[in-house]
Amino acid sequence: MRRRDLLQALALSAPMVSAGRLMAAPQTPARLLVVFLRGAYDATNVIVPISSPFYYEARPTIAIARPDPANALAALPLTNDWGLHPALKDQIWPLWQKGQVAFVPFAGTDDMSRSHFETQDTIELGQPLGGARDYGSGFMSRLHGQLGGGAMPIAFTAQMPLIFRGGAAIPNIAINQVGKPGVDARQARLIEGMYQGADLAGAVAEGFAVQGEVYQSVSTEMTAASRGAVAPKGFELSARRIARLMRASFNLGFVDVGGWDTHVRQGGSTGYLADRLGELGRGLAGYADELGPDAWNQTVVVVISEFGRTFKENGDKGTDHGHGGAFWVMGGAVRGGRLLGRLVELTPANLNQNRDYPVLNEYRATLAGLFRRLYGLSAPRLAAVFPSAAPLDLSLV
Repeated sequence: MRRRDLLQALALSAPMVSAGRLMAAPQTPARLLVVFLRGAYDATNVIVPISSPFYYEARPTIAIARPDPANALAALPLTNDWGLHPALKDQIWPLWQKGQVAFVPFAGTDDMSRSHFETQDTIELGQPLGGARDYGSGFMSRLHGQLGGGAMPIAFTAQMPLIFRGGAAIPNIAINQVGKPGVDARQARLIEGMYQGADLAGAVAEGFAVQGEVYQSVSTEMTAASRGAVAPKGFELSARRIARLMRASFNLGFVDVGGWDTHVRQGGSTGYLADRLGELGRGLAGYADELGPDAWNQTVVVVISEFGRTFKENGDKGTDHGHGGAFWVMGGAVRGGRLLGRLVELTPANLNQNRDYPVLNEYRATLAGLFRRLYGLSAPRLAAVFPSAAPLDLSLV
């Protein structure tokens, strides 16, 4: 990391520290973690439309078989019309059976650009389409502002994500790349001296404390885990680290997971997408396990992506950029075991532009409805988070 970037990151960390220590557990009971699947995951092969003949016609090589107890590669039954990808059998399906995960198909933004970067920006900003964008105002930053002092936010990313831009400064850390701080105690004192008397002096000094304490927390966990145990890999390891930090010190978090752009050789019940889903499922289940029952019962995890993918498979046995997708909402207090929102039968006539899912559950309205229930936010406060959005109450919690 360049020195300028390091100083900026350290300064951003400061508001989360008191007297050189990570602050105690937040007073606001609800924890919220937003997981952004960058690259546009294929929701159609995750929440599988098992009752649709059109689905099996449109995906001759990558479709997931209808539920069959004798077939380990078949979809897992959710309802008479929908199934779950078998890669999620051991992690997410048990949460569904406990009523701790709900799915919202046909969800997303009305942005029709089908551009990863533009639509990711649209989602993270949470601003109405059609006007000038304010890139200094992400919707989780605005939510933080409306929640007041009880909200303790953090981004588990290498750079500050757009979703948390604006408002009060918050810490960010790439949880999957935690290493010994690149600035030792002597260098820290020199940098603090450079800022002596400046407005950022306190922020820089306390920022070093955040970095050091997070490193200490993670390194202690890694040492304990190495005692004869098989270390978890990939997102599972990151998710367990996130759970430890959010259980102790934070209640408003964001993490992104890449690798969901499946134009070529996507696979069906096995293959590239299935492997990614297995890793994601293990991570989310590990997050819940690491929090423990009490904290999990006060936690909501929302899994989103910029858009879905085409309903029909392409000539390379993959899927291309689409439109509507599916959101996941998980947590011990979530009223799950349900598919929620407006649903339609999957026929050629009901596709968007004859190629992909329509957006029937607009994401700002969906999240506004969740935030109203989760935090008891009034209409003016919700409007500050998602301007011009009418909350859609799906009774998620």
